[in-house]
Amino acid sequence: MDRSLMKDRDAFLKRAMATPSVEVKKRKNDIPIPEPPKKKITKTVPSSDPGSYKSMTGGSQYKFGVLTRIVRHMKTRHQDGETHPLSLDEILDETNQLNAGPKVKQWLITEALPNNPKIQEIDGKYLFKPPLPVRDRKSMLKLLRQHDMKGHGGVLLDDIQESLPHCDKTMKMLDSEILRITRQTDKKQIIFYHDKGINFPVEKEFQQLWRNTSVDGLQDDNIEEYLNKQGIKSMQDTGPKIKPIRRKVKKGRQRATKISDNEHMQGVLQIYDDV
Repeated sequence: MDRSLMKDRDAFLKRAMATPSVEVKKRKNDIPIPEPPKKKITKTVPSSDPGSYKSMTGGSQYKFGVLTRIVRHMKTRHQDGETHPLSLDEILDETNQLNAGPKVKQWLITEALPNNPKIQEIDGKYLFKPPLPVRDRKSMLKLLRQHDMKGHGGVLLDDIQESLPHCDKTMKMLDSEILRITRQTDKKQIIFYHDKGINFPVEKEFQQLWRNTSVDGLQDDNIEEYLNKQGIKSMQDTGPKIKPIRRKVKKGRQRATKISDNEHMQGVLQIYDDV
């Protein structure tokens, strides 16, 4: 080998020995961690049932919102005295809901409005359906009289306010002919007809006896027994007596009588075989 090459080789080895080299070993813990699988996102399909309020999605919420605004508007129109029916387009126009799509309109026409107890349909148009058939002071007073005569009691003020147009004004006109009673259970007012023909003076002694007599927890039979012991005849029921229904008793089947032939000729018949 050439001496110049030997010198270059020795110089290269010296330089290589002078520069340190570090060997990096792989650790056992450096194991690649697999990525978790991605979850599949499933889209929920909105329910087509109009009565499924609990599973209501954005589309059905919008539909029922449109229906709610319609019912409120029709109720307000009725209370203001407007009695002419409206078409669906007129209702949507008055409630500022002209952006309702064809599917919502179809649902209102075929399902929502016909099945709503607060809406009545007249020749393809719609009106509010009040709980009481009253329109003015005369019809309201007539209804209260009928309830009083038939023993139906009073009428809730809430139903009157929902049914009677200009309710506050009309009820003020009827103050002298009605009685207002507040129900203790829910604090709601009940309106009764004030029949002035049955007003008569009662002595204070009887009023005090009436107020001091307690019949809580007593039945009609117990009250009647107490009055009889005190020598007071209790009022008996004067209504028509209903006769008990007699059930028809099914008759048992009669056995058919056996017919024996010619028993009355037993002593007369003769045998002529030997002749």
